[in-house]
Amino acid sequence: MANEFKIVILATFDRNNFPNKAMVDIHGKPMIERVYDSARSSGASEIVIATSSPRVGMVAEDFGATVCMVVDEALRGIAHLSEVVDKMGWSDDEIVVNFPGDAPLTPGSIIRQVADNLHMHTDADCTTLYSPVSASTAGKRGCITMTTDSSDYVMYMSRQPIPHQSSESFTVPAYKCYLGLNAFRVGLLRIYCNLRQSEMEQAEEIEELRLLYNGLKIHAAEANSLIGQRVLTEEDVEKVRIQIAPSR
Repeated sequence: MANEFKIVILATFDRNNFPNKAMVDIHGKPMIERVYDSARSSGASEIVIATSSPRVGMVAEDFGATVCMVVDEALRGIAHLSEVVDKMGWSDDEIVVNFPGDAPLTPGSIIRQVADNLHMHTDADCTTLYSPVSASTAGKRGCITMTTDSSDYVMYMSRQPIPHQSSESFTVPAYKCYLGLNAFRVGLLRIYCNLRQSEMEQAEEIEELRLLYNGLKIHAAEANSLIGQRVLTEEDVEKVRIQIAPSR
């Protein structure tokens, strides 16, 4: 089948997240199952839930998911993907989308969009998505913004709103807010941990900056739909419950 891709759902939450985040109940289903349902709607050829929690792993297997247990607690994000693709034995040319384990409202259309973009942009090493946001939203904690060149390749990413509004004669019309959804070729994931880190990655705590520092190319596109409420705090759980009908 054309444009096949795989999904890795990362249910590896750090100490800053509330306890048992993946297992929080949303109308009779744990959040991780809601996320899995969203992933299935994308048409991916294979979906894997990566977790370091035996409890999450057992529950995921009960609702029919493929589970990959990750054991290296020092790894995070993209580095965890590297561990997963090796354990799954996927070939270097296959495309993998990382899907946050706390985004149960994500439409399958944007998961497929980021994968299709990597199929389309053969010179890109990674593809990502953004949503245009206002200056006030761009300045909120947790929002990562990016700048792109004339060909829509990422120039820089920051936890501060960029570009910085300094001019008195020009106002930035909208900021590009990173959605945390990327597509990679497996071959890149296998070498990621060997790439040199930079001061900007360490200062910003943004893993994708390692790719830019090492001369790799990230293509960015505006998402064709909103990603929906993320469950970043306990208060976000109720917001998601309100938006998901009890019958779903």
